[in-house]
Amino acid sequence: MRNAEPAAGPSARQVRALVSVHDVMPETLPQVERILALLDNEGVTPVTLLVVPGVGWGNEGVERLREFQTRGCELAGHGWIHRVDRITGLAHRIHSRLISRNVAEHLALDRVAIHRLIARCHAWFLEQGLAAPSLYCPPAWAMGPVPRATLSSLPFTRYEFFSGVLSAQTGRMHPVPLTGYEADTALRTVAIRAWNRLNRRRAARQGWIRIGIHPHDLDLRLAEDLRLDLRRFRSHAGYAEVGAG
Repeated sequence: MRNAEPAAGPSARQVRALVSVHDVMPETLPQVERILALLDNEGVTPVTLLVVPGVGWGNEGVERLREFQTRGCELAGHGWIHRVDRITGLAHRIHSRLISRNVAEHLALDRVAIHRLIARCHAWFLEQGLAAPSLYCPPAWAMGPVPRATLSSLPFTRYEFFSGVLSAQTGRMHPVPLTGYEADTALRTVAIRAWNRLNRRRAARQGWIRIGIHPHDLDLRLAEDLRLDLRRFRSHAGYAEVGAG
């Protein structure tokens, strides 16, 4: 079923899109390259790559990340291992059933452990000789039990939440509608398509949208919706531009 919304319109052309590719790991690099080829063909730039550091990166993989930076991609932190071994508490259980399954690692940690994970994530990029990332996005956008005010003590300057982008220095949250495409069941397809439709309307009012792409999205049920959104929203921006002016 194709998305029935028009491919473009005056409001869509004025909306600025933040395009990101999630779950960048050694085992997802072939899928990431395929997505980047699509984005290049659609003229999408800049692109933010959300990198999971603690999953066995070797020299060859790190060199690929360095090449991505050379090509103009911005690297961002995305958890440490992007999975949890146990579900802790009712809120985490509900979140895992509805959204995150077993990847929201922050929800299994306390505040101190989350701070350590974020700091360790940032340090990894420097240890590999990569440019220091400014953006951190927790897996499944789930920050966990961390007061936003405490994030200013950590090395990242911006944090992505389900609701928007937080400037750590000012403490200001900038709401930005979010679309996703990771629909691997019929139920998720219906739910995510409805969610995306709502957020396209919000984006037309607010002037910003986030397009979050996961490695296997081009092979899932909303692949055509993703392609249509890339053609619909033709004005692109980097995360550093949110709230800049």
